Amino acid sequence: MSRTAPVVVASDLDRTLIYSAAALDLTMPDAEAPRLLCVEVYGSRPLSYVTETAAGLFGALAAGALFVPTTTRTREQYQRIRLPGPPPRFAICANGGHLLVDGVSDPDWRSGVARRLAAECAPLAEVRAHLVAAADPAWLLKERVAEDLFAYLVVERALLPEGWVKELSSWAGSRGWTVSLQGRKLYAVPKPLTKGAAVREVARRTGAGLTLAAGDSLLDADLLLAADRGWRPAHGELADAGWSAPHIAVTAG
Repeated sequence: MSRTAPVVVASDLDRTLIYSAAALDLTMPDAEAPRLLCVEVYGSRPLSYVTETAAGLFGALAAGALFVPTTTRTREQYQRIRLPGPPPRFAICANGGHLLVDGVSDPDWRSGVARRLAAECAPLAEVRAHLVAAADPAWLLKERVAEDLFAYLVVERALLPEGWVKELSSWAGSRGWTVSLQGRKLYAVPKPLTKGAAVREVARRTGAGLTLAAGDSLLDADLLLAADRGWRPAHGELADAGWSAPHIAVTAG
């Protein structure tokens, strides 16, 4: 009997598969709200949820495919999440900066990423310094560096000046970096640092016959393009930008 090539299912997490209480944006009457399962606790408080329906589907997904959580979160932030089903064999963290194999970062992948970043884009220190200098304390809540790979700001989104993100994107783009605004977090990420590249590596290692993907942000566009078929929610940065591709379906709501 010939071995069947596996199906890889790579999904973004926040605002695609899991949701904070604020991101759920429940608008229906309380009695009609979906039942929820908490999958992340932070500071002794529940933080992120999946619907009970989604939780019930994880078993079937694990039985029929290789599920690969794919996130911009750091490894520490990712490891707070407890999804239903068996622990994934592969996971992608830091927007492709770390490829976890059985929970451990693959050193060959990490060193390859470091070489690409050094060769193709401006240093992290330069971009971080510009972010901090350009931000206004009136709306800047925090600034952080993630895994020594990229930087992000936590902002009061309603107070962001019109055009500020566009100006920052232009500045960063000329230096090989991408800017993405997701909720209250504004990310500056090197262009070579992509989820899509890491998913292609998982597909190569496993001999995948089909790759499926899902994501909602601009940082997920390359992930969706790397897949044979994909889905994006009807919310998020990609929806706001009207982004689409022939092999990508959009959720009904």
